[in-house]
Amino acid sequence: MSIHDYDCRTHSGEPFNLRALRGQVLLIVNVASQCGFTAQLRDLEHLYCGYRDRGFTVLGFPCNQFARQTPESALDFCRFAEQTYGVSFPLMEKVKVNGSGAHPLFVELKRQAPGVLGTSMIKWNFTKFLIGRDGRVIRRFSPRDDEVALREALEKALDES
Repeated sequence: MSIHDYDCRTHSGEPFNLRALRGQVLLIVNVASQCGFTAQLRDLEHLYCGYRDRGFTVLGFPCNQFARQTPESALDFCRFAEQTYGVSFPLMEKVKVNGSGAHPLFVELKRQAPGVLGTSMIKWNFTKFLIGRDGRVIRRFSPRDDEVALREALEKALDES
């Protein structure tokens, strides 16, 4: 199944059409406002602005499953990210990424790209999934992987037709 076949909503609760992003390279990230990695929002925005003209989009999904580091609503998270880090890439609904209530999109992402030693669990905020133009996961990146670590894989994915 393609990532584009899943339903999701924006931070304001409106349906978001993933199918409209077919043919683009995506980076899907579970984000948080009170995490040691929160400053990566600036890096994600930098990547988005640098590559969006080549068919690249970042999708940020706020998640409160890790030490309750995103206690605010998705709408408030969006305001925070815009004001503090200048985020302009799409911010989505607040989701769970693990457990029985995990969003189906994240269930599929974890199925396509298991973590260390084959575990499906997402270990922390800012786990990143690079999606190819065909809607399949190319690679899973850990929360510690920053803009520099992502750049080579992203450029390779953008260069593939």
